[in-house]
Amino acid sequence: MKSIGIGEIQKNTSVLTRLTRPIEVVDKRKRELVAIIYPVEKSTVVKRLAGKYKGRVLQAETDFKTARTVAMMKAMKEKYGSSR
Repeated sequence: MKSIGIGEIQKNTSVLTRLTRPIEVVDKRKRELVAIIYPVEKSTVVKRLAGKYKGRVLQAETDFKTARTVAMMKAMKEKYGSSR
């Protein structure tokens, strides 16, 4: 486990975004452990919450880009009117 000071985190917050292993936050003046920060495990919610029913959960048919494009076109048509 890597130790890091509070001042180092304040100067360089990207340490927290690129975290791959736990780090200890230490107050260097008092020489005591302030916190232990663990990296976030990225996993899908469906797999964790669905349990034995995860096969019954419907998967989305469209991807995010398609849904975003359709929503943007609809919003532009409402705002500016139909140009076609």
